[in-house]
Amino acid sequence: MQVKNNNQMGKVFTNLTIINNADQIRAEDGTISTEQVRSVTLENVLVDTVATTLCLPADVIAKLGLRVLKEVDVVTAMGIRTTRIFKDATISICGREGTFECLELPGGKNPLLGVIRLEALGLEPDVKNQQLKVLPISPTETYLTI
Repeated sequence: MQVKNNNQMGKVFTNLTIINNADQIRAEDGTISTEQVRSVTLENVLVDTVATTLCLPADVIAKLGLRVLKEVDVVTAMGIRTTRIFKDATISICGREGTFECLELPGGKNPLLGVIRLEALGLEPDVKNQQLKVLPISPTETYLTI
């Protein structure tokens, strides 16, 4: 299930791959080769039940070549800070995939995966067992609602 314990009580860590979705689209239409699609695999990413979105360090965003969408103020442990939102980050984790915006961590070095992104992918942190729970998506039972 791609989840590591890290022996830290109540924390969930996971591995995930982030792909530049704009590159994927260009590869699909033949503008670039599939080898030119930028992606990064991150290990031991903290699943943060307080954070709402995917938060990445500036160097990871630069490697992916993500484009800035806008600048926003965010609440951090150090107070309110200004940071940037980037678009077209495709997250691949536990057999699920989705394309989202991500925040640049203001001064941070360790990526965070927030709960809203997890919910959209049908994943749920199981803090007690320190793992991600994959929610069902089948003809008889599904996490998706309308």
